[in-house]
Amino acid sequence: MSDRSGKGTKRSTHELMRRAGVRPEGRSDQHFLVDERVLDRIVGYAPEVEDGHALEVGGGVGNLTQRLTEKYDRVTVVELDRELARFLDGEFGDNVEVLQGDAVDVPLPEFDVSVSNLPYSASSPVLFRLLPRAKPLVVTVQKEFADRVVAQPGEDDYGRLSVTAGRYARAEILETVPPSAFEPQPEVESAVLRFEPRQDAGELQDAFFDDVVRAVFTQRRKTLRNALRNTTHITGIDEERVYEVPEELLSKRPGKMTPEEFEHVADSLRSEGEDGT
Repeated sequence: MSDRSGKGTKRSTHELMRRAGVRPEGRSDQHFLVDERVLDRIVGYAPEVEDGHALEVGGGVGNLTQRLTEKYDRVTVVELDRELARFLDGEFGDNVEVLQGDAVDVPLPEFDVSVSNLPYSASSPVLFRLLPRAKPLVVTVQKEFADRVVAQPGEDDYGRLSVTAGRYARAEILETVPPSAFEPQPEVESAVLRFEPRQDAGELQDAFFDDVVRAVFTQRRKTLRNALRNTTHITGIDEERVYEVPEELLSKRPGKMTPEEFEHVADSLRSEGEDGT
């Protein structure tokens, strides 16, 4: 076991898996990143922060966690699996706090940077929760998911995820990770994504904006005018208010609109006195 400083002997991923009693079987969503070089690079992509507090979602056996303790003064790890959470709590020192629960709804602390190997099935809801925090993020996700995040207006992969990510941050794919880097091997490639928040990202959290984007992308092949008219049950707006959106936007299709144009749409539709929170 590490000493209570959290910076004991560095252990390989396979050693941590053995200590945790993990026998990867390819069930559920658990694919453990075992390539030590990739793990080193992931932490290297994250910015240095003086007296920094890092948040990790999905700690697993702690192979990424131990690297984060070498770079940041404090680390908070969210782990859904009770046995793994118990293992992490015993493996690391006082500068590592382990929160057992679902990262989609467990209360999260303030943090300076988040670095995670995200479970494929939870990538979208976790990112939708982290991006409004306006902090640098480095995450490993499914490659197909990463392609959707960085897609630009007019591209086939462009959608709600692209708009939300582009509204809060500048996202880039740093590298592709092959299935052979994991145990058990997934059937798909993964990718490392980095998000650099917009300066005003912390002021942008807006449930109404999210509802508008979610609604119109259910009608992505229609014009915005028809998409809004067909989804008033989602947005809660009166149909006649659709025409308060400028005509040059109403004639566009959602898949070709920028995050800034969606902001203009939401502002045009917002009820008087609504604060967006």
